[in-house]
Amino acid sequence: MAATTATSTETVEVEPKPQGRISGIIRYWLGNWKLSLGTGMIVVLLGFSVIGSLQTDFKKTRVGSSPFSVPPSAEYPLGTDNVGRDMYALMVHGIHPSLKIGLIAGILGTVIGTVLGLVAGYSGGLVDTVISTFADIVLTIPSLMILVVLASYLRSTTIELTAIIIAVFAWAGPTRLIRSQALSLRERPFVPLAKLSGQGDFEIAIRQILPNLLPYIMAGFVGSVSGAILASVGIQLLGLGPLLTPNLGMVLNSAFTGAALFRGMWWWWGPPAVALIVLFVGLFLISIALDEFANPRLRGEAK
Repeated sequence: MAATTATSTETVEVEPKPQGRISGIIRYWLGNWKLSLGTGMIVVLLGFSVIGSLQTDFKKTRVGSSPFSVPPSAEYPLGTDNVGRDMYALMVHGIHPSLKIGLIAGILGTVIGTVLGLVAGYSGGLVDTVISTFADIVLTIPSLMILVVLASYLRSTTIELTAIIIAVFAWAGPTRLIRSQALSLRERPFVPLAKLSGQGDFEIAIRQILPNLLPYIMAGFVGSVSGAILASVGIQLLGLGPLLTPNLGMVLNSAFTGAALFRGMWWWWGPPAVALIVLFVGLFLISIALDEFANPRLRGEAK
């Protein structure tokens, strides 16, 4: 019996869970067309922004830097808007700030949600009840309405401040997701074995449970990034948020207020709309692929 316990204990101590999870994700990435296609779409969009920004002067994003309302031509590949801003310059310099909002809000929301969800799921009891109730309350609040109110009180907003405001509501979803998985994992046999090996609760949560949550954390992060970008675009369409910094939401807002659709200026609203579609579809495909990786039953249905 002692030998069995020693053998089981040794297995718990030497099992390379993080490395195994990471290598499994890489293998799944290379063999899943949804993950490859989604990642490729995001990379192409980023490449367009990075390469284009190196070739295009930022000054062309300013009012009056070009002729007004010029359709696409050799000199202006995406035309200009009604105040003389080069649309190509707005696009290549505007994609990065939009992604920055999503990344900052996504990282903050995922980190907070992972910590709270792991604590709630592994601890249980009163701690779980308090955290879960608070997360449920936040999920029921109409976040866009609150974001609009907050943004309207902050007349001078930046990309970073907008991301932080959005992150206030971005943690509740990941918290619920991680909590449910942590509740399941704490009942697995490797948790009692880890306790027999002398590991404390904190060490078990970090070394044994957290590595098994990586696919769910990544899927939640992708969803948080997508939701944050969508929220920022919604705020900016209402005339709030960082409208002085070139970004996709700002371009759509100016096209809306300038009646681009009724004036037939498709080059004004079309490029940012296409960029957002590519961005959201790419993130959606990545999220689906990560969900399938985390849930083998979904993987089987996909086949």
